[in-house]
Amino acid sequence: MKTVTVPFFISHQGCPHSCVFCDQRTISGANGTLPTGTEISERIDLWRSTAAGRPLEVAFFGGTFTALPEQTQSELLAPLQPLLQNGTLESVRISTRPDYINADHVAWLSERGVRTIELGVQSLDDAVLSASGRGHAAAASLSAIRCIKEQGVRVGAQLMPGLPGDTPALSLATLEQVIAANVDFMRIYPVVVLRGTELAGRYTAGEYTPLSLEKGVRLSALLLQRAMQADISVIRIGLQADHGLTVDSVLAGCWHPALGQLVRSRLYADLINRVVSPGERVTVYCHPARLSDLVGVKRSNLHDQSSRGVQMQVVPDAVLRKEEIKVEIESISTVYSIIKDNNYSIHEV
Repeated sequence: MKTVTVPFFISHQGCPHSCVFCDQRTISGANGTLPTGTEISERIDLWRSTAAGRPLEVAFFGGTFTALPEQTQSELLAPLQPLLQNGTLESVRISTRPDYINADHVAWLSERGVRTIELGVQSLDDAVLSASGRGHAAAASLSAIRCIKEQGVRVGAQLMPGLPGDTPALSLATLEQVIAANVDFMRIYPVVVLRGTELAGRYTAGEYTPLSLEKGVRLSALLLQRAMQADISVIRIGLQADHGLTVDSVLAGCWHPALGQLVRSRLYADLINRVVSPGERVTVYCHPARLSDLVGVKRSNLHDQSSRGVQMQVVPDAVLRKEEIKVEIESISTVYSIIKDNNYSIHEV
């Protein structure tokens, strides 16, 4: 049964740095204040009333949870303890910086129900981290991942391709190192230039060129495929298009309200382009849960095939795996996989 996440945004709270890309208050829509114990309890009650019996998880997003004063961390976690004990809550999730993690504190968090820690890894290239004002080296991220895993807590890595000094090859190297470190899941956030940030000033001055939407989608498709090949779940691609994040707050970069679907659709589009020749009449079968990805945002994949002269019919087939398609041409059917059968080269990004 899928867990329902009860979110609390502690925008920029605890974070000792101002990274060049960061405007947490815009991203989360929060005003930088921390929720009170009463507010925490009331929100959990509200979400519980609509959860239809599904397990609940409380998540503290944004900010740097482990850099908050320990007393503040205790105050945020305290209202959750009786709910964890009586089964109302299943677990707690936090996000933090890699350089504010140590074994003793992870153990302390685990004792209070924290089962997942997300790390803002962003990049594992020291020059990229320095140019982005992160305030720590790549070694801190790898050490933090090891530390969390050793304490039996799930660890997720947030990656940010397209930072100053980054290249597709460096982004791929970061992903491969994160995979080798055995993270449990990832988020991929191609850089978005937000108004009012230092990065916005660099962009306006011509000192920084962000990933375009097209390049960001292509790079993210490569990264997603490599993660899928390693059986690592990518739980989100792109910033969530709600709260304070609007078209007006985005100055440039790889942003779209349905970026994740654009990326997944690209995997299907590239595979079909490889196995279906222009002018052919084809029926493509896919798992029902992937029908919208195969068709594309606003039916873009169907339109693109039509421009190639391809007459393509799409049919759901629950027998197929979610990553598979079955291509039928002149009564001959072949099953392909977006994981195994897309041959991406970093040089094509």
